[in-house]
Amino acid sequence: MNCQDHPGVGGVILAAGRSARYGPGNKLLATIDGTAVVRQVAETASQSSLTDVVAVLGYEDEAVAEALDGLSLSHRHNSDYAAGQSASVRHGVEFARSADWDAALFLLGDMPFVRVETIETLIETYRTGSASIVVPKYDGQRGNPVLFDGCHFDALASVSGDRGGRDVIEANEETAFIDVADPGIHWDIDTAADRAEFTDRRDGL
Repeated sequence: MNCQDHPGVGGVILAAGRSARYGPGNKLLATIDGTAVVRQVAETASQSSLTDVVAVLGYEDEAVAEALDGLSLSHRHNSDYAAGQSASVRHGVEFARSADWDAALFLLGDMPFVRVETIETLIETYRTGSASIVVPKYDGQRGNPVLFDGCHFDALASVSGDRGGRDVIEANEETAFIDVADPGIHWDIDTAADRAEFTDRRDGL
């Protein structure tokens, strides 16, 4: 159940990875309709009712920070980004604690097609229900972003490798899986082909 009576939810954008599968260039800096992938994620987060947003940067951090220039968010550097997503999750947890957030929504920096309405649905589900973790589902499959109440911050801070918060989700019996009309919760850009395919799918909706 929720650990707070009046929850404030902040957003953590995980944007530190090496983009190893993308080939030449950094997938976070690849553009869709003229806007960098990571900036689209950040703009969506900024347009939502999240109380605050932090981007955890690592690989090519200066270039990624430049892509986020002008947006109202904080940056946190993860020098251990080669250790996998879990290192960035830990940095996000540290920021959430320092900012006194009641809960954190973790967004992936390579998922630019998630809708603002999906973020709002997750926040509203958390604020009005009893679940301490809220996960979106589309077409029967869970996706991202995922919201974690602060009572899970210790567990998130202890994860390792590239599993991020999946182990915490699977160990929690009070997770809410919420159906959303948003295929973008599954569309992460790992390759240039992904960028083209998912852009075409979005445009066809």
